Amino acid sequence: MKIDTVCIIDDDPICVYGTKILLNHNNFVSADILVYEDGDEALTNLTNQLDKGQPMPDIILLDLNMPIIDGWGFLDKFSKLPLVNKPQIFIVSSHYGDHEIKRAKEYELVRDFISKPLISKNLNDIIEMSKTAV
Repeated sequence: MKIDTVCIIDDDPICVYGTKILLNHNNFVSADILVYEDGDEALTNLTNQLDKGQPMPDIILLDLNMPIIDGWGFLDKFSKLPLVNKPQIFIVSSHYGDHEIKRAKEYELVRDFISKPLISKNLNDIIEMSKTAV
């Protein structure tokens, strides 16, 4: 699988900055990077893309704790969209446990949980998992 677009949905500017550095400077992906600060902004923009016939991101890195619409709210609404090419979603969060992992397994689009901060090895694992996606 070729990775054309990575979407970061996170309200923490430091985490977003670090993730962008990893994506851009470590040559993991030569992809476009979309950044949204909350689930509502992401849903609005991704739905507009879908309505215009534009492809969805290949990978979404999703934080759980955000204002307006959190990661769970985003997943609830995004998973109901009529997606042809479904992105792989990786939850990137500093606070999660067994309850959150169990809940995430209810979403077909969620591939894995990654603990913040994202490091090179985690990003490399995400890219490798994405390449082997069905």
